[in-house]
Amino acid sequence: MPFVKTPFPGLIIFEPRIFPDERGYFFESYNQRTWEEAGVLMQFVQDNQARSTRGVLRGLHYQVGEMAQAKLVRVLEGEVLDVVVDLRDDAPTFGQWYGIRLSAENKRQLLVPRGMAHGYVVLSETAEFFYKCDNFYSKAHEGGIRFDDPSLEIDWGIDLSQVIVAEKDLALPYFGAHRQSK
Repeated sequence: MPFVKTPFPGLIIFEPRIFPDERGYFFESYNQRTWEEAGVLMQFVQDNQARSTRGVLRGLHYQVGEMAQAKLVRVLEGEVLDVVVDLRDDAPTFGQWYGIRLSAENKRQLLVPRGMAHGYVVLSETAEFFYKCDNFYSKAHEGGIRFDDPSLEIDWGIDLSQVIVAEKDLALPYFGAHRQSK
């Protein structure tokens, strides 16, 4: 089975079957039937792609309410450390983080369910990051948590004094502020 469960409910690693030959390789990066047979029923409506250089840290982002998003993320070129923080009050992993290395080489994908903050940091010289979303982007519904929140103790696998972070992400509140706003 190409699916690996994580300790977080609904957070699933997908490891596609690779068919290498003398020409290179082939694999199905997404097949709706495969996911449905595994009990994952969702329809993706938007694809996004970002290219970044070493040390770029994007996140931690999420959307709320009717515009909450699940994401299926993967790396087309390079390597990232992908991180999620569980924001679901009723989850046994509420307030905890999970990280996984995704790369063009390992071809792993991560299904991030609705209700999780998501971010990643680029570990290679460059990386192309691709993700499918099950809901459309809505600026009015976006939220986020500071990547360096001391209460979360996220190990990004990189010296945080060396990361490149957007001003928008530096202005995000800490996790405690998220909890109080609920």
